[in-house]
Amino acid sequence: MKPAAFDYLAPRTLDEAAAWLSERGDDAKVLAGGQSLVPMMAFRLATPSALIDLNRVGSLEHARVEDSSLVCGALARESTVAALPGLRERCAMIAEGIGLIGHTAIRNRGTVGGSLAHADPAAEWPALLLALDGEVDVAGPSGAARTIPAEDLFETYFTTSLAPDEILTEVRLPLPASSDGSAVGSAFVEFAQRHGDFAIAGAAAMLSLRTADATVSDARIALIGVRDTAVRARAAETLLSGGAASDGALDEAAQAVDGEIDPVSDVHASSGFRRHLAKVVTRRALALARDRAAAALEAGRRG
Repeated sequence: MKPAAFDYLAPRTLDEAAAWLSERGDDAKVLAGGQSLVPMMAFRLATPSALIDLNRVGSLEHARVEDSSLVCGALARESTVAALPGLRERCAMIAEGIGLIGHTAIRNRGTVGGSLAHADPAAEWPALLLALDGEVDVAGPSGAARTIPAEDLFETYFTTSLAPDEILTEVRLPLPASSDGSAVGSAFVEFAQRHGDFAIAGAAAMLSLRTADATVSDARIALIGVRDTAVRARAAETLLSGGAASDGALDEAAQAVDGEIDPVSDVHASSGFRRHLAKVVTRRALALARDRAAAALEAGRRG
């Protein structure tokens, strides 16, 4: 199929883009990488009257590690972020999550801001934002701006708390840092029918282990594909915090995600299978995160 007719607008500044979005109303859509929106338009699942292409707004293209955070403009390409020096060593969860997004061509074009604004519950970026307690900046008409914490951004399927006349402009993800008191490990694990397909279920996990006794000082778990939005598994995190990261503790935490998800059945998987997979990918992600944190602890002791 082909998209329905639409007006194409290519602003060169953020103010111009915001003004056009405000003027054209709810029927207008913002285009970043187009990896999500364009296919929906082709199948006429989205029929905007106007498409506002942000790709000439150069101020939105940055991606850098700044102090203790990963800072990405809305137009930062996923492949650009993945290639940042030292990112994988600093937070394997981010690098692994990006590597699971589609294929190379998609990552070369897809954007961080576009994925978050699209709010697909099976996409990796929402889980990363939630797991790391990130936040986004948005801009509205007449220069109005605000910051939205990750917990307040996602509302339901493909729906965020952005107003119709707001544009997501920047994303900030606090990066985990080992210290004298702890070591950190993280991982992203998902199950898809084929490499590059959207995840049937996925989990981002991070564990901080205390240097003194290797108990868990902090635990983060975010799941995708198993509810109407990406979701933090708070009950599972609470079970792990303060205790030993034993196999039994990881098993218990993985089982605990069952009460925080609400998977649906579709052509790809039944709700029961998704529920089972949520526990499997959580357990695997936690084990990888624990082993990486333990290796960092051992390296610190030897160093």
